[in-house]
Amino acid sequence: MAITPVEIRHIQLRKGIRGYRRPAVERLLADIAEDFEEVWRQRADLSDKVEQLESDLQRHRELEGLLRTTLVSAERSAQELKDQARREADNIVSEAHGEARAVTRRAAAERERLDREVRRIQSLLRSALETVDEAGIDAREPVGESTGEIRRLIS
Repeated sequence: MAITPVEIRHIQLRKGIRGYRRPAVERLLADIAEDFEEVWRQRADLSDKVEQLESDLQRHRELEGLLRTTLVSAERSAQELKDQARREADNIVSEAHGEARAVTRRAAAERERLDREVRRIQSLLRSALETVDEAGIDAREPVGESTGEIRRLIS
């Protein structure tokens, strides 16, 4: 039987010859003590639960702080990796452009060398033809056929 504070205030004990009747007072005190013990236990349980919840809350706050720090660190690392990848890509593109320019220069130099070589060979062939023409060799002879071919090549 749970007795509320309002009920306690309104309890009317009967008086006997020497005051209140002892059995009724003892029963009331026992009931009040029992209810008070139950309330005290509940209060202690609730106090323990509050401590546990505060401890959990503190742990969760620390975990939240750690997660925030980790998230910020991960975002920073991701940005740094993006920046580094971008720089590396720019370097690769720059190197590729430089290599392309070098290949183009080498190709142009090789073309010039080949053009000079062609002009030199054409010059040699002209000299050879002039020598053949001066020697008076007939162009219809088998040697002449190759001479005609040579003239066509140097033209």
